[in-house]
Amino acid sequence: MTDEFLELLLATPGTSGFEQNIQQVVREFVGKFAHSVETDVHGNLIAAVNPDAGPRILLDAHCDQIGLIVRHIDDKGFIRVSAVGGWDMQILLGQKMLVHAAGGSIPGVIARKPIHLLSDAERKTVPKIQDLWIDIGSASAEETSGVVSIGDSVTPQPSLTKLRNGRISGVAMDDRTGIWVIMTALKMISEQNPTAAVFAVSAVQEEIGLRGAQTSAYSVNPDVAIAVDVTHATDCPGIDQNQFGNITLGGGPVVVRGANANPRVVDLLLKTAAANDIDVQINALGRPASNDGAAIQVSRGGCAAGLVTLPNRYMHSPVEVVALSDLEQSARLLAEFCLAVTNDTSFIP
Repeated sequence: MTDEFLELLLATPGTSGFEQNIQQVVREFVGKFAHSVETDVHGNLIAAVNPDAGPRILLDAHCDQIGLIVRHIDDKGFIRVSAVGGWDMQILLGQKMLVHAAGGSIPGVIARKPIHLLSDAERKTVPKIQDLWIDIGSASAEETSGVVSIGDSVTPQPSLTKLRNGRISGVAMDDRTGIWVIMTALKMISEQNPTAAVFAVSAVQEEIGLRGAQTSAYSVNPDVAIAVDVTHATDCPGIDQNQFGNITLGGGPVVVRGANANPRVVDLLLKTAAANDIDVQINALGRPASNDGAAIQVSRGGCAAGLVTLPNRYMHSPVEVVALSDLEQSARLLAEFCLAVTNDTSFIP
């Protein structure tokens, strides 16, 4: 069963930018138990438990999602856009969208010519972003310009579909599920007696360059940090496990080894999982990750970084699929990890 906080995270429209709507949902949840809650000038939300203690632990997940941005309104009132983040153009065709305008979110659809009117060459070609448009039902450019401005963001309409075996599908599982994990872990920690100071950050602008993590990690100045993001579940057709590893939905959180993972952090995560009967999976990265862990690791003079990732099918699509059990076990793992860290814990490799 999903809980109210997770359902709100997945049902609230994002804006593919500063994500004020999502941050408000997070603020209302953590405000009931966090010792401090702040939003910085960049838009990151930083919630803390035991903030004046030490050592300092940072739990990070990003609240932004991939989307589009309005670049032009053509002479018929159709909206032309650029991509924000990495899109497969074929995924966008036929989607219901929201244009986040000053007066509120405006529904629209994104499409191209019907198949009946496509030439043989067009049928065989993946469209480029400049070939697509958003139709909000306007009759003229003047009508569209009256409600939509250049620079407005566009995202798919939120959705949440409950599938079999405790799996759920929807928009922006990447990385709203990570937000749920770290904030739920922070709540668990608040109910115990942590030695360390724990800061949970809902970071902005991961999808366009890990920008929120860079500024929030500088401000928090952690001794150790865990970034939580999604990773590719490889248990569906067409994915080469020889290349991408064996990662399954429902197999538990994925602990990453490699360039962004301090070996002492990895060891403590695995020992914590074993001590608490939490099933984990292992993945390996031979280069810096394309997520917030890469920025956090080298903030200031650097910190001991780790990556805990959540198996996700169909990433960067409006029908991403995750397993609720993986989210729940990830929150437990992070909470127990933080409770195990004391002033005597060394993360020097």
